[in-house]
Amino acid sequence: MHSAAIVDISTGATRWALVAVVVTSTAAAAVVNVVGSLGQAWAVLRAAGRAMVQLLVVALVIAAVLDSLPLTLAFLLLMVGVAGATAARRLTEDRTGLWALLAVVAGATPAILLTLATGLVPLEGVALVPIGGILIGGAMTATVLAGRRCLDALARRHGEYEAALSIGLAPREAALLVARDDAALALVPGLDQTRTVGLVTLPGAFVGMLLGGATAMEAAAVQLVVLVALLMVQSVAVLVVVELVARGLLHERGARR
Repeated sequence: MHSAAIVDISTGATRWALVAVVVTSTAAAAVVNVVGSLGQAWAVLRAAGRAMVQLLVVALVIAAVLDSLPLTLAFLLLMVGVAGATAARRLTEDRTGLWALLAVVAGATPAILLTLATGLVPLEGVALVPIGGILIGGAMTATVLAGRRCLDALARRHGEYEAALSIGLAPREAALLVARDDAALALVPGLDQTRTVGLVTLPGAFVGMLLGGATAMEAAAVQLVVLVALLMVQSVAVLVVVELVARGLLHERGARR
């Protein structure tokens, strides 16, 4: 099966078109935020600028990474570190946010090892980096969503937490009673994505495989593995971050527990 680049940037006209689309889309997003008083205009501009720089850097180093297994593993560790740091920053300004790294690692590691142990994903950079990146990203997202919901629930419903303590529940059980159901909602996006795959969207792994020359059935098989692995990743990450919050290991700065 013949494959071609979906965006050929070898010509000057295409490069200018790429710049125009990126600048226009970013500016439009910022303007919408300003007009709608959403308060995220500068965040949109910073995110777009950061994405451009990061992708340029990745494009420059990715060839060397993919050709070397040690560099591939080092790159995956870098991904995990960045994911943990991002989750920590999103959850709390307190140093306990570092525990978020545990949820990311606990979520992503079993799924990556399972796909490697079964031979489904070869021990090669060209397979490890994209699949590992998807799973690590899923663990980070689930950790942030579940952890944020847990912390918000405990802050918003602190009276219920105190009431649960007053009837003899331990702090962990009281925290779980108040926050666990809210945290479980972090699984909804992944569940919806899995339920609607192929009907609403064609996820990245499927499209990437097609563009790389795979058959539609091969692309579907890889996408299925990614989606069900993500369900496991996110479930474990949510469970771990809920336990961390319930045990008081991860909390807001100055939170009453």
